[in-house]
Amino acid sequence: MPIRSGTAWVSLALLIVAPCLLARAAQAQIGSSRYSSIVIEAASGNVLSAVNADELRHPASLTKMMTLYLAFEALRDRRIGLYQPVPVSAHAASMSPSKLGLMPGTRLTVEEAILGLVTKSANDAAAALGELLGGDEERFAQMMTLRARALGMTRTVFRNASGLPDPAQVTTARDLATLGRHLIRDFPLEYRYFSTPTFTWRGRTIFNHDRLLQTYPGADGIKTGYIDASGHNLVTSAVRGDVRLVGVVLGAASNPERDIHMSNLLDQGFERMDVPVAPRIAAPSHLPALVPVANAAPLARPRPQLARWSVQVGAFGTLAAARQAAANARRAADDGDIRVEQASVRGRKTWRAQLTGLSQSEAAQACATLARHRIPCTPLRPEGGQMASR
Repeated sequence: MPIRSGTAWVSLALLIVAPCLLARAAQAQIGSSRYSSIVIEAASGNVLSAVNADELRHPASLTKMMTLYLAFEALRDRRIGLYQPVPVSAHAASMSPSKLGLMPGTRLTVEEAILGLVTKSANDAAAALGELLGGDEERFAQMMTLRARALGMTRTVFRNASGLPDPAQVTTARDLATLGRHLIRDFPLEYRYFSTPTFTWRGRTIFNHDRLLQTYPGADGIKTGYIDASGHNLVTSAVRGDVRLVGVVLGAASNPERDIHMSNLLDQGFERMDVPVAPRIAAPSHLPALVPVANAAPLARPRPQLARWSVQVGAFGTLAAARQAAANARRAADDGDIRVEQASVRGRKTWRAQLTGLSQSEAAQACATLARHRIPCTPLRPEGGQMASR
């Protein structure tokens, strides 16, 4: 099969990806050989900046952009409907987090699957949607790759609907910018889903992972992504006046670094287009209540100051144990960035395992989730890591 025949050269290419050349103007200390970036003007496709834009990278959950493209295409062609039930197979339910926690034999609607992808980046919903559209996830991945070629994404290969690790699943910053541009241009009505701030699922409020929706003026999507092999990835679209830019950042070391770097790149892009740069917005510590999908476009509202909270999941006698505990907590909570810090307790060296970069509400939600997994969790205020009163 043609898609499988490319596995060998893709794997070889991944082994020889050259170290990155940092973008001088952006001033962000990305410092990763996995780093790539590009900013394009959406209307024309003109490139405003690019670093390693054609180097092969793992897309992680940015893969879901193509899953959603094919879902929007099927909706447009009336092959599926928004309220059509999506069966959940054992395969789909078995996906590792991030996930909605779907059970085999249950169903969700197409629209619920779409919202699960754009907010929670739910891997189980992505696999279920792929099975609905392709019959099985492997065939759907072939459909994704074929559509990528038709859109001009010449170096992208998809292997699944979610972006979960696969060494042969690769893309480039340029290809992802092309996909983002097509999502905006080909599906102007459906694109609004990407700006949905929250999604209520079975009585639980799920917040959108994309914090630039709250902090960068004019941002209205598109998608975040992370796996160990790729680092922290982001595709963002932002509009000011009559100018829309699409930016891609791949391989950042953390979500805050990624977001700051993307903001800088977009600022530079707007400056090159002679569009005044707007002041940044402090992200809210309490995200807004659910906005119905029909009104999912960003609304102008005052936003309170962000408080950067953390949660601590234990103190350990060895660095390795602390790292493992933090990694386990990150997988269970599906939020935050891993941090291990050294401390001294009664003259004994210990290591504290933490998840950082959270808002107050996200810290509370993370601890509630970790409690269900029987993982101890203590929220820490931003001021010097103080423990929060409870």
